Amino acid sequence: MASSSRDHHLNKVCCYAHPDAPLIEDYRAGDMICSECGLVVGDRVIDVGSEWRTFSNEKAGVDPSRVGGPENPLLSGGDLSTMIGPGTGPASFDAFGTAKYQNRRTMSSSDRALIAAFKEISTMADRINLPKTIVDRANNLFKQVHDGKNLKGRSNDAKASACLYIACRQEGVPRTFKEICAVSKISKKEIGRCFKLTLKALATSVDLITTADFMSRFCANLDLPNTVQRAATHIARKAVEMDIVPGRSPISVAAAAIYMASQASDQKKTHKEIGDIAGVADVTIRQSYRLMHPHAAELFPEDFKFTTPIDQLPQM
Repeated sequence: MASSSRDHHLNKVCCYAHPDAPLIEDYRAGDMICSECGLVVGDRVIDVGSEWRTFSNEKAGVDPSRVGGPENPLLSGGDLSTMIGPGTGPASFDAFGTAKYQNRRTMSSSDRALIAAFKEISTMADRINLPKTIVDRANNLFKQVHDGKNLKGRSNDAKASACLYIACRQEGVPRTFKEICAVSKISKKEIGRCFKLTLKALATSVDLITTADFMSRFCANLDLPNTVQRAATHIARKAVEMDIVPGRSPISVAAAAIYMASQASDQKKTHKEIGDIAGVADVTIRQSYRLMHPHAAELFPEDFKFTTPIDQLPQM
């Protein structure tokens, strides 16, 4: 046990007298100093930080930074190529006026397609406020599909939209096809086709969506209070458990539950307002609500404070 502890300390930079003490880095001198006794543990440490500060609004002049863009492991070669700029002095050209130093590697068409798709995924994610973790997962999924050449004949934009939809489902923050379609250039039907083909090609799966996945977002967008949201969540869950709404999509059940809860409260919303937020047709909400209305007394939570009694709820 003692030897393994000693080996662990040999493999990391630390003070021999205080192996667990945090080290202070002196950037100017390039030293690593023990915070307990002041011993210089390492010297001439390379600073991996930025050499220059650059500001986005400084359009004029040349960028003084001598390093390239960040490494991208999803591109061939990690995107660590060296791009040589145009020559400016006489030493850059030979006697015939030809540039002495030229780029050996130009970007392949495969990498160009990947970069365009990653940009499209990032743009779509920005429009619907998705975090970077989902963008990274969608990029990885697209890379796998692209390298496998499984979806030949499908446009890269359609594949990118399907990968973003799958990434949302896998990260536990599902979005509807209509929400993805609203920020994409592709039709809902084509995204649905690519979604099925991608799942099959990558031999992966996604969890089934439930009414709870959308409830908080829909209620927040409708400016409904927590009491209505909790009631709507309870109504939707009980309706599914009691098998009152067989064959109905979770989105339409969630929309109908929100309608029922809001109508019983003082924050009433029409099925048109709810349909616009949920991306569900008025008729679909009405059909689900019609199935749930006869069982309203069993669906509401016991502690719900009714503004409108159950027997006065809209009949549809």
